[in-house]
Amino acid sequence: MAKATKKQALGRGLSALLQESPNINSASDKNADKLVGSIIELELSSIEVNPYQPRTYFDEEALNELANSIKELGVIQPITVRKLDGSKFQLVSGERRFRASKLIGNTTIPAYIRIANDQEMLEMALVENIQRKNLDPIEVALSYQRLIDEIQLTQEELSTRVGKKRSTVTNYLRLLKLDPILQTGMRDGFISMGHGRAMINIEDTEDQLTIYEKILEQKLSVRQTEELVKELKTGTIAKPKKKVIPAFIKNNKQTFNDFFGHKIDISVSPNGKGKISIPFHSEEDFNRIKKLLE
Repeated sequence: MAKATKKQALGRGLSALLQESPNINSASDKNADKLVGSIIELELSSIEVNPYQPRTYFDEEALNELANSIKELGVIQPITVRKLDGSKFQLVSGERRFRASKLIGNTTIPAYIRIANDQEMLEMALVENIQRKNLDPIEVALSYQRLIDEIQLTQEELSTRVGKKRSTVTNYLRLLKLDPILQTGMRDGFISMGHGRAMINIEDTEDQLTIYEKILEQKLSVRQTEELVKELKTGTIAKPKKKVIPAFIKNNKQTFNDFFGHKIDISVSPNGKGKISIPFHSEEDFNRIKKLLE
């Protein structure tokens, strides 16, 4: 009985704070000290996801495992939110914990409250995302590029923010020069970052794709790939013959690219039969393409 009374008292205290400081959403807000720095049990319904979240795919199996852990032990590490207008909050970090808590029917979650403007939100989301250990190399590279483009950081400043050597940052960013099919292969785990780095200096995308196909067919190691690239560049082995692409494909390929929002791979054999490959980068991307086809 005493426990219930205490919980109700906390609820009234939180409501009072929310009413007193309804507009805490940037570093310049007044009355921020009423909530900022506190860890409070918040209603899940009062929290909206971070629109700047760079991660678009959440592994369903891993999410269910986290949900089961939360069911047994509770949320060990509070999520981080920023205060919006009225009684609303926005996620800064902890979307997996947020989603997992919803999965098991929880109605509240412990949250650490801080202030942040939109630019700070983006930067925190990107940096937190980069510091995760289970990111694929392209996801890291895209996060680095967003920090450079949207927050206008130099590579030197970026390396300081994320705690990485500048050469490491540069190596990730260079991966974005690879053909999108290779990038998708790296995201899906068909090739490693080492394979990608070995092919970066090959400017011709047809040559890149030819080597990529050999990596998959012959299960080449990174060292073997580096040797293959070296032989190709020095002329030790003949460059692969350019595939003759019929005019009807050349003239319409961009239409496919524009429609699906990706670089579509269209191949055709000498007998006129062909194949259209549509890459996707996440479950959400897959569902978007499915809707287009429907």
